[in-house]
Amino acid sequence: MRKVLSTNAMRRVALVAAVATGAAVCAPIHAQATAGTIGGHGPAGAKVTAESSTGAHRDATIDKKGRYRLSGLTMGTYSVTLEKDGKVVDTRKNIPLQVGGNRQVDFACENDQCEAGG
Repeated sequence: MRKVLSTNAMRRVALVAAVATGAAVCAPIHAQATAGTIGGHGPAGAKVTAESSTGAHRDATIDKKGRYRLSGLTMGTYSVTLEKDGKVVDTRKNIPLQVGGNRQVDFACENDQCEAGG
């Protein structure tokens, strides 16, 4: 004998499916919108550090092509520092970053050439 669902039971099943689908679709969008990125150009091999006004920080080494990217940064105001050979050579202060925002902070390269060996 086959059991037939009542109209109310079918509505509940449809509602649960709709809520689950909505949660699955919205979750990745929400997760992507909780942080921002600071990136740019600078002398290959140098170190870039971003520190927020709340003390959070992240650093990266500039790649062979003269690029860096600091992702997963929370919103706030940042100071971005360039270090070469262990010494601070440049600092950019008061860089605002909003949720989901991307900020470009470039540093001067010798002879306008950021790539290694170029």
